[in-house]
Amino acid sequence: MSKQVKKNRQGFVVSNKMDKSVVVVVERKVPHKLYGKYIRQRIRYMAHDPENQCQIGDIVLIEECRPLSKRKRWLVRNIIQHAA
Repeated sequence: MSKQVKKNRQGFVVSNKMDKSVVVVVERKVPHKLYGKYIRQRIRYMAHDPENQCQIGDIVLIEECRPLSKRKRWLVRNIIQHAA
């Protein structure tokens, strides 16, 4: 049997007001179907931050995990860059 690969995303923290949870915005550029111009798409993910280390503006790496609550299905793996 092959092991299932977990998804990873890189984004920045926009909210840390909850206990052990953060909201991470992941931005990607996709081409428009007809015109070909690149458009920014932003997706907000709720991620589990067990030590409450993340601050607003941090760039973090999140990883897919089992459902932890109604909207939380991601886990903060590490903080790539702290906010200035």
